[in-house]
Amino acid sequence: MNHSTPSPSLSAAQTVSGLSIGEYLIRRLQEHGLEDIFGIPGDYILSFYGMLEKSPINVVGCTREDSAGFAADAYARVKGLGAVCVTYCVGGLSICNSIAGAYAEKSPVVILTGSPGLRERVNNPLLHHMVRDFSTQKDVFEKLCIAGAELSDPVTAFREIDRVLDAVVRFKRPGYIELPRDMVNVIPHISHVFPSQQTTSDPQALSEAVNEAAQLIEKAEKPVILAGVEMHRFHLQDELVALAEQTQIPVAATILGKSAMRETHPLYVGLYEGAMGREEVTQYVEESDLVLLLGTFMTDINLGVFTANLDPAKCIYATSEQLRLKHHHYHGITLADFVRELSQRKVTCAKRPMPDGIRMCMPPVGEVTEKPITTERMMQMINPLLDDETVVIADIGDALFASTQLVTQGNSEFLSPAYYTSMGFAVPATLGAQTAKRNARILAMIGDGAFQMTGMELSTIIRHGYDPVIIVLDNHGYGTERWLHAGDWEYNEIHPWAYSKLTEVLRGGTGYEVSTEKEFHEALHKAWDDREGMSIIHVHLPENDASRTLHRLGQRLGARV
Repeated sequence: MNHSTPSPSLSAAQTVSGLSIGEYLIRRLQEHGLEDIFGIPGDYILSFYGMLEKSPINVVGCTREDSAGFAADAYARVKGLGAVCVTYCVGGLSICNSIAGAYAEKSPVVILTGSPGLRERVNNPLLHHMVRDFSTQKDVFEKLCIAGAELSDPVTAFREIDRVLDAVVRFKRPGYIELPRDMVNVIPHISHVFPSQQTTSDPQALSEAVNEAAQLIEKAEKPVILAGVEMHRFHLQDELVALAEQTQIPVAATILGKSAMRETHPLYVGLYEGAMGREEVTQYVEESDLVLLLGTFMTDINLGVFTANLDPAKCIYATSEQLRLKHHHYHGITLADFVRELSQRKVTCAKRPMPDGIRMCMPPVGEVTEKPITTERMMQMINPLLDDETVVIADIGDALFASTQLVTQGNSEFLSPAYYTSMGFAVPATLGAQTAKRNARILAMIGDGAFQMTGMELSTIIRHGYDPVIIVLDNHGYGTERWLHAGDWEYNEIHPWAYSKLTEVLRGGTGYEVSTEKEFHEALHKAWDDREGMSIIHVHLPENDASRTLHRLGQRLGARV
């Protein structure tokens, strides 16, 4: 799975010898900053697992492979690199969906998998876990990863490890490394020199691109910045703020880019979601005579089910994969260099006023009553609790759409599979995020249908003594589908669980069951103040309850389904 990449500059080089293939892989993961790894052992990976457990890397065992993949994905979004370690086929093929989501949403996850030893493959025997032939798993992951390698040749193994890890870090997408079990302890009888690689931009192309961008900004009368997910992935939040404050250009964000800028900042106008979003934000962005799309991918959910109305002739479109200024394309320029250089320029432009009421705001909680709790009221009660150290994790459905009303602050994170939209992300993602930021306050919101897919990963959360607040939105089934396909359809119903009682089954944490505003308010504050262990709040919602965003989505997308 070779992927052509720009030639890196060689800033330093190191020579290694005497290490086995497994030891070298662990060393390189550590040098890329990896401290924790998720997975499930199996016989084809046991030798490497034993090596991992003796290493400084913390091994987090999960209940399911797909949950391990989601946990590694969330960990990567927070820390910059994640990894998952599983056995051959029954393990590897079980994480395909998690890794597909990581690829779609640009999350740098390394898949480490065992496989039958090379000596075992003579005469093509039928070995357990094998599907079709020995390359089946590798062939599958070729479609889901930016780069991949089977470490079957000692002469090239170290070089292949470097190549895959470099691609993962550079492109912020998953990479695949397959380690036959009889190769783990093999020591290559060669010296290996690996460079400390750093991608740089073509100086002349960068200068020309920034000059043209500066001219476009200076001529603009109604500019706006639309911040996307890559502001997170490449840690460019500070540069984004510097650019906005230097130029005084207002900033909107996509759903995937939510929390790229603190939403209480005076220049932040809100989420842009096409017709799904607030009308005043949509109008403000689409009336702009210059839109700087920074790290933004043009997905249907990001842009309101393709209801966005953005003219390329009025756009600066900068991502890690391309740079286009109006209809001019530039090559050999990294996103980080472009944003940093532009933020350091003393660019002046017309100061654009923001209409009253457009900025994100936190409606007061007001009187807490005995009325049935709704998603809208839940968000109003949660908002005052959020601070710089809060990580909000939202699963798919109204857990996501309602949570777009939460106002993130400071360095807070907002994690959700808002483009790939795979249900079951939130609970294992909570495990990943809490492992990455052990002292953070983690708030996860998940629908009852999604919870039933991967919710038992709470077992691992309790086992490690983590203390997230998990809110289960119980509206008796798949609520989003009800709005997309109106009617009384049995396929939207699921069996009811006593979610608050899971703390007894799993022997840890505290459970709450609520159905009114007062009950939710009391449970939320008790859970928030409890740092002794996990809290799960089972919220009974009216079956027809939905956020305003889901109402708009149902109207726009319902006709298509």
